Amino acid sequence: MLRVLFLLLVLASASIGRVSSHEESGEWSCESNSEIRVDAEFKPGLITLDGHADDWKDIDGFDFSLLPALDRDAENEYKGGKMTVKALHDGHDIFFMLQVDGEYAYSKGNSNKCPSVALMFQIGENASYHNMGGCKEDRSTCTNKTCKDNRDGNGGDRFGHLVDVYAWNPHCRYLDGIGPSANDSSGQNDWKGAWWHNSFTVHSGFVEEESPYAENGKKGTYYFEFSRPLRTMDRLQQDAQFTIGSLSMMSVAFWYPVDGQPWHGSGHYSVNCDWVPLDVSLGTSSLNKSAPSGFVECC
Repeated sequence: MLRVLFLLLVLASASIGRVSSHEESGEWSCESNSEIRVDAEFKPGLITLDGHADDWKDIDGFDFSLLPALDRDAENEYKGGKMTVKALHDGHDIFFMLQVDGEYAYSKGNSNKCPSVALMFQIGENASYHNMGGCKEDRSTCTNKTCKDNRDGNGGDRFGHLVDVYAWNPHCRYLDGIGPSANDSSGQNDWKGAWWHNSFTVHSGFVEEESPYAENGKKGTYYFEFSRPLRTMDRLQQDAQFTIGSLSMMSVAFWYPVDGQPWHGSGHYSVNCDWVPLDVSLGTSSLNKSAPSGFVECC
C-alpha cells in the first residue's frame, strides 16, 4: 500500500489540481536527522481550536528549518525563520499547531498569493515520503478528480478551504471518499482547522466584510491549528489512523508568496527530506529539540 494522506489549508480560494513541474533539479538524495520527532502528549481539555496559540504556550515543539522540497539547498531556506510544530491528543482527537514567522500576505480570491500549509501522513507502510507515496504512475495515466463539496460526502471543502486528500504520488491525488474506480459514501473530511496572524487587531473570527484585519507586509507570526479524531470511519484506507502508544509518520509543507509572487503547487518548503516520526504517547514527557537545516494523507 503506497497511499499517503494529505491535508491542505489554503487561506483564500482553493482547488485541487495537477502539480505543475514536480521534478527535482537533480538526483534525489536525503540525509535526514534521526533525532527529529514530534511528540503528541496526552493533554485532555487543554486546546480550543481557534487559531490562537495561547493554550499551546506550555507545550514543547520541534523547530524545523524550511527548505524547498525539490531543491533542498541551504541558500534557498525560507527567510522568515524556522517552523515550530507542536502536537498533543486528548484520547479522542489529535491536535496540531504550526507556527512560522512571516509578513502578512492576503489577496482575496487568489489562494496562490496567500500563505498555505499542508500536513502529510503515511497510510501504507511502504508509502515513501519522496514523491508522495512513490507510485510510478504519471500524469498521463492517472488524473485527479474535480474538487467537490462536503455535501457530496467527501474530503472537499469549498467554503473553508480545508481539503482532505489521499495520494499515490503528486499526480495521482483524490479527495477522501473519491477514487479512480468508484466513490464511497463513508468518505468524509474529519479535519477541523483555523489560522491566525498576530498582527490582527481584532481577536475574533475572520469576517469577510472586515478583512483583511492587517495590512500586507506587516511583520508577525502565522499560526495554523488543526484537529482530527485519532480514528476515523474510513473503510478504503484513505485516512491515516493514529494509535495511542504508537508511532506514525508525518511531514509538513509551507507555501509563501515570496516577494509577492504567487506560489505554485510544487514550489513549497518542507520541514524535512523524509518522514518525521509522530509519537502519540500514552502519558507525558518533556522534549525540547531543534532540527538542523536540512508526503500520504494531506491536509
